Amino acid sequence: MSGTNQEERTRMLSAPTLWPSVIMGLFLFLVTGCAGTPLGIENREVRLSIARLGSSNGDPEGFASLRSAYRLRNPGHDVSFQKNTRALVTSSKTRAAFVQTGEARAEISGGALYRSSDLAVGDIVVLRPGEGLLADEPLSFVVFEIPDNAPVELPSYVRPDWDPTITDTPGGCAEEEGAYRRILLTWKPEVGPYIWHGINAHRVRISDSFTHYHPVVGGFDEFYLVQMVQQGGSILTSPHVEAIESRNVTRDEAPDLMRRDYLSVGDLVYLPRGLIHRGVGGVLAQVITVPGFRPGAEIGVDHHLRAINEQLQLTADVAIPYHQSASLEAVVK
Repeated sequence: MSGTNQEERTRMLSAPTLWPSVIMGLFLFLVTGCAGTPLGIENREVRLSIARLGSSNGDPEGFASLRSAYRLRNPGHDVSFQKNTRALVTSSKTRAAFVQTGEARAEISGGALYRSSDLAVGDIVVLRPGEGLLADEPLSFVVFEIPDNAPVELPSYVRPDWDPTITDTPGGCAEEEGAYRRILLTWKPEVGPYIWHGINAHRVRISDSFTHYHPVVGGFDEFYLVQMVQQGGSILTSPHVEAIESRNVTRDEAPDLMRRDYLSVGDLVYLPRGLIHRGVGGVLAQVITVPGFRPGAEIGVDHHLRAINEQLQLTADVAIPYHQSASLEAVVK
């Protein structure tokens, strides 16, 4: 080897910044991989998706965008919208079908047992592999495909307004006394009768929820399927978790910190892990989570928002909105 080549090789091996950077990059790759970060989410901006399913044409473009974002972040999962149909054809997948419009008498076909039930808005039909649904009147469904089987003990029909074991349970995003909040599918047996660690749902009237997010690692994705809404009912969102938690926000940045979207009946709202959100103004929705309401994965930020308002002296119309009682201390649920 020539003297010049030997000197170049020596310089490369002894460069003070090359090898530490390589080692650190490998370390971070291994750490994030072992931490169980959902495939594909690491380098993708978290953002709100809304499909206006209640519009005259069902918003196919909005739904396609929402579905693409959801599937990308949740390999093995899928979501579809079946409008004004009397049948859900048999499938090899496990499905949870949320009734969005209509009333009908329905029966599940293809299973070991004949099971029939009345169905209405707010109900869920759990379809195992090989099962389909037939109804005597048209119904519209939002259907989630789940890669894992439903528990054997889970009923095929979950009807929050007709099942005596499902009662109002204030909490979460509707803590006021007398709140309509019915837990259909849940994570823990002490919370509700029907347990499934594949998908959870509760039907709730949201007047003023606390502001929070679900962490990328160990959290869950969330949907609002809007079934009634009062005038002014809306959702506030922000992707700026780091800025809010560090309280590193300038007065010029404050107006763009939170985004408000007004909601309508039929909207399907997708809130991926890592997106701050807060429902306000009177929204009755199926709140759906994948894989479910994991304990400790609702991280409140109202105390940070209050502190930012105070340090920037933001008041009245320029103040960043926050939940008053949840701002008194850090909240984790």
